[in-house]
Amino acid sequence: MNTLIAKQDQRITLLKGDITKLKVEAIVNAAKEQLTGGSGVDGAIHRAGGFQILQECMQLPIHYRDVRCPTGEAVITTGGNMSVPYVIHTVGPVWQGGASEEPILLKNAYRNSLEKAKEKGVHSIAFPNISTGVYAFPKHLAANIAVETVLAFLKEDDTLQQVIFCCFDEENYQIYHRLLS
Repeated sequence: MNTLIAKQDQRITLLKGDITKLKVEAIVNAAKEQLTGGSGVDGAIHRAGGFQILQECMQLPIHYRDVRCPTGEAVITTGGNMSVPYVIHTVGPVWQGGASEEPILLKNAYRNSLEKAKEKGVHSIAFPNISTGVYAFPKHLAANIAVETVLAFLKEDDTLQQVIFCCFDEENYQIYHRLLS
């Protein structure tokens, strides 16, 4: 795995690899509102964690229709079969050109995930690149929002001792590398 420790805050690390293999207390899942698993990181986490994650997701209350986690919000389950104790499921926005509050919703997804981690006393957390896959959020803008949101949170709270941005693809890794170097 490629690794970089951020100059802005030594608690932030950048990795390229598989988020389901990390040794942290919580990983964040870029989930769908229904929390039923899917493609990308969502599918990988559900496959690695097994049926227990889906069972726990299905026990969460429904907000409306079949939405268990509205866009920008976060919920938490165990890690199922993974060694990670918690999975924080958050729903990032689908990019619609930026006029539908997508940047605010993405910031909320990161912030609410951090708040869930804090509530559980988590000291280490790993984030994927939320909304930059099939949801088509511009990768540079998403990375800026992610880094700014995490840095702001770490300035006001010292619960988290390690925040990892885990990129699966080279393009996202290079974008984060430039931001954190």
